[in-house]
Amino acid sequence: MTEPALILQHGDWGPPGLLADWLRQRAIPFEIHRTWLGRDWPSVEGRAFVASLGSPHSPLDAEREPEVAQELELLRDCVVRETPVLGLCFGGQLLATALGGHVEEAPRPEVGWHEVASDDLDQIPAGPWLQWHYCRFTVPPTARQLAASPSGAQAFRQGRHLGVQFHPESTIEIVRDWAVKDQERLDRLGLGDGEALLDAGNGHAAQAARAAFQLFDAFWERARR
Repeated sequence: MTEPALILQHGDWGPPGLLADWLRQRAIPFEIHRTWLGRDWPSVEGRAFVASLGSPHSPLDAEREPEVAQELELLRDCVVRETPVLGLCFGGQLLATALGGHVEEAPRPEVGWHEVASDDLDQIPAGPWLQWHYCRFTVPPTARQLAASPSGAQAFRQGRHLGVQFHPESTIEIVRDWAVKDQERLDRLGLGDGEALLDAGNGHAAQAARAAFQLFDAFWERARR
């Protein structure tokens, strides 16, 4: 029987979406740890992999947000134990930090549906992917960059770990929720209209879902080695 995966969710607005759909279709059991509820952190021992989702925080908040610092230590424990990690957006930034990279504020936040320049289309399809981030990571020194965009690195792999800057887990329902909750900041930063992002998402949804399942399958193939 496949060991269970552990999903780290950072708010009720950020569910696992397509990642959960993929796990169910592949018959991989999983547990969701909701970090904002303040419960004890679960062990990473005996996990098929650990997935860290998006968050309103960034690794830059580790000194003032205890749960960010605690999750960083958990991912470092995964690295030591060789438990595969799948980092999505914030999770990718935190994984990069755990592996010796760093995170900085992006010169311009990246929000919207964009393709990436992939060096390995089997692992990282071009997209389009939903981007929704205000910080960015550098590729850890021992990792291989797999994709980039004009905004910077978009994906990296180190061994069985994979970090991406975009949101392969996103669904139309997730985009709709973010478009409403983040509209004030989008307006303030001149990043566009939430309704336009939702309309674009309706056009990209089927292709993005296929790309997400391909990305998850490629990660899982390496994670099982």
